[in-house]
Amino acid sequence: MSFDTRILTGVGVLAAVAETGNFARAADVLGLTPSGVSRAIARLEVRIGIRLFDRSPRAVTLTDEGRRFHAQIMPLLASIEEAATDAAGAAATVSGKLRINVDPWFARMVLAPRLPAFLARYPQVSIDLLVSNHREDKMAGVDVAVRFGPADGGSLIVRKLLDTRVLTCAAPTYLGRYGTPQSPHDLLHHEALLFRDPQTGRPFEWEFSKDGQAIDVDVRGRMTTDDPTTAIEACAAGHGIFQSLALGLDAWLRRGELVQILSEWSTERYPLYAYLPSRRLPPAKVRVFLDFIVEAVAASAP
Repeated sequence: MSFDTRILTGVGVLAAVAETGNFARAADVLGLTPSGVSRAIARLEVRIGIRLFDRSPRAVTLTDEGRRFHAQIMPLLASIEEAATDAAGAAATVSGKLRINVDPWFARMVLAPRLPAFLARYPQVSIDLLVSNHREDKMAGVDVAVRFGPADGGSLIVRKLLDTRVLTCAAPTYLGRYGTPQSPHDLLHHEALLFRDPQTGRPFEWEFSKDGQAIDVDVRGRMTTDDPTTAIEACAAGHGIFQSLALGLDAWLRRGELVQILSEWSTERYPLYAYLPSRRLPPAKVRVFLDFIVEAVAASAP
């Protein structure tokens, strides 16, 4: 079956409507009339056989089918844009909107403080940042995703950025009141701050390793959260003991608000990966962003 090239026009209009939220603003961006945008979307819906948008007087929103289609075509549009840039002899130009989906801990502790430097270095780049620790649909409509944990790339391009240590820490005030654990089993008599696995909904297990020996400790605590930053602040306030990634923790350790405990049992490592859509050459904006976050994690290692 021959390809209907008119679909490309409709796809461009779809991207503009999804980004702006209504036909009128999309029309301004594209230099069309709102009715022209509406007709282009209607024609695209007929050609591909699905309803892309739910329409209301205030706004238009993608249907479930529309979201899936949009997520699939955005990387293709980016590839076309990159090919056009290459053809124009400007392959080294770093420009355009960079859409990234980033783990919350990495976003807050490592990336956000350094984003001004990245944007200053590349003034023609803008960033659309989604902060999420869910792995499902992590690539929906984005150029690159960053996640901690074992790689689950499937058909994606996966790039390992680093392994970070897992530290057990507490506030000096907590240790002054309740004592310092001397072995992992001592934690059974302490208050633990629990971090919920976003995939299972259950708290992460606490594991300790030393000289090839691994121990799982069934810690208990009255506070469970899915936000590690909240847990760290509660830990620094003296509520309990927390097991955290070392990456991004240096500020609390340096100020003495937290101290590491059971350091001889902290040989466990946890990986950080970047995920890219499966295509041969990422856009220049993605390549420089990956290089930048490698710099950022190196600077943030405690």
